[in-house]
Amino acid sequence: MVATDLDGTLLRGDLTVSPRTRAALAAASRAGARHLVVTGRAAASCREFLVAIGYRGLAVCGQGAQLYDATADRLLLSAALDRDLARSVVERTEQALGAGPLELAVVTAAPENRFVVTPGFAELRRRPGWHAIVGREALWAEPIEKVLMRHREVADDAVAAAAAWAGAGEVSVTLSEKGMIEVLPEGVSKAVGLGLAAERMGFAPADTIAFGDMPNDIPLLDWAGYGVAMGNAHPDLIALADEVAPRNDEDGVAVVLERLFAPVAPA
Repeated sequence: MVATDLDGTLLRGDLTVSPRTRAALAAASRAGARHLVVTGRAAASCREFLVAIGYRGLAVCGQGAQLYDATADRLLLSAALDRDLARSVVERTEQALGAGPLELAVVTAAPENRFVVTPGFAELRRRPGWHAIVGREALWAEPIEKVLMRHREVADDAVAAAAAWAGAGEVSVTLSEKGMIEVLPEGVSKAVGLGLAAERMGFAPADTIAFGDMPNDIPLLDWAGYGVAMGNAHPDLIALADEVAPRNDEDGVAVVLERLFAPVAPA
């Protein structure tokens, strides 16, 4: 099993999968390996990438909160986050930081999984499909699956640490990319989602090589028998990886797969 994150890992900076990476995945498939996407993106926001690379079968989405059947375009499992709890964690995080308000976003409940953001949250980077609102209260208008937070002045690692303290025992907190501290239902992680996929697909950690780039991929690499951090990865992930591949924009996933699954020349 080849388990890959999407952003910063399988995807290049322009959010495409390079021809080289597609060819390497195809070679791995011909050799008998299977590809499993394990992403922080909700199923609704990674569907187009999966279609573009001809992906079929299960995918782990939403940091492990969702199990998605890409072949049938059907969500099999999805975990929701209590809105009152989410608001409380945000308030406690701000109190712990003591540095002014956080900029916030939410992902609404399945199947729509809309990405709803405050204007300040979108200032760092805006993506297609984001729904901007003016006031915070609108964030809690409908059921949600996660809250995302960032601060204009406080470093991401410090915000993540404050949120983890504020939500200890009630929620899961992870850092998925720059300015993306995620508050998730308690117990949700990529390892949990990967374990659910493993039960259905019949593979084990020893059968798995995993690729990632950010702290949210730590559970993914911990679960897998062999973990690869991208050259552009967060230092915490590099520290525990079995191997460091070239950067995502240098087709690092392909470089490793080509070594593992290159055709053997006849003697």
